Amino acid sequence: MAKFYETLTDELREFLLAQHLFFVASAPRSDVGRINLSPKGLDSLRVLDDRTLAYLDLTGSGNETAAHVQENGRLTFMWCAFEGAPRILRAYCLGEVVLPDTPRWQELAPHFAPLPGARQLIVGHVRSVQTSCGFGVPLFEHRGARDTLLEWAEKKGEAGVADYRRQNNAFSIDGLPTPIGEAPG
Repeated sequence: MAKFYETLTDELREFLLAQHLFFVASAPRSDVGRINLSPKGLDSLRVLDDRTLAYLDLTGSGNETAAHVQENGRLTFMWCAFEGAPRILRAYCLGEVVLPDTPRWQELAPHFAPLPGARQLIVGHVRSVQTSCGFGVPLFEHRGARDTLLEWAEKKGEAGVADYRRQNNAFSIDGLPTPIGEAPG
């Protein structure tokens, strides 16, 4: 049975921080745009308070979440228990994109370990939280994090990653501008 909460309780925080994987979903306003669902891992997620989540977003093949959040703010986080008791947790949020070299970045970045390829922070201001059973979610054994994305960014170097972002992360796959596409320089 689904249960709703107004905030991230201590018990919910403990659950979500124990998960090795989370998902972020966003969508453009238009009915012709693609809905985006992205898996996230590494040491990228922080619970800043009972109504605020944030993750360090690393440079990747696309920048859909940032484009959608910039357009309409809708953002959903989801965690599934792949070990232990079954549970699914969703946090329905109003999103915020925080770019480096901004005062907001200076405020939030100290909560995160620096990771190669960091392009922005995605902040979720929680509007409601829902738990559900997760009885159909399979059990998996966590064997560790993949280092591939971090190694890719280290190999490219800061200038190479910045160039990659300009070429591949300035617009969503549906043509929406991202904050990176609008950043000076």
